[in-house]
Amino acid sequence: MTAASDELAARLRPLLKKAGVAEKKMFGGVGFMLDGNMLIGTTAKGALLVRIDPDTADEALARGAALMHMGPRVMSGFVSIDIDRLPDDTALRDWIAYATRYVKTLPPK
Repeated sequence: MTAASDELAARLRPLLKKAGVAEKKMFGGVGFMLDGNMLIGTTAKGALLVRIDPDTADEALARGAALMHMGPRVMSGFVSIDIDRLPDDTALRDWIAYATRYVKTLPPK
């Protein structure tokens, strides 16, 4: 992991200390899983990776997110948020809540 990814993961951990959330290394960063489903995480470049309802991608983009790319491919159901758009824990809590609303609709894995 990169220093930026480590730093963001350290900011996320205390906000995600609740039952059902597990941490897993992935995408060159850290993923936080809720009931086995990807919730939120960090990318190798230190951006925030957020799981979203693919049908609400426009809403997430309007909130300042960008489409998530894995190489040349756009990853449907995920967006990224540049670290500069996450100045404090309030911004992180907002995105965690946004992702949680969707992930709770998914069946546990």
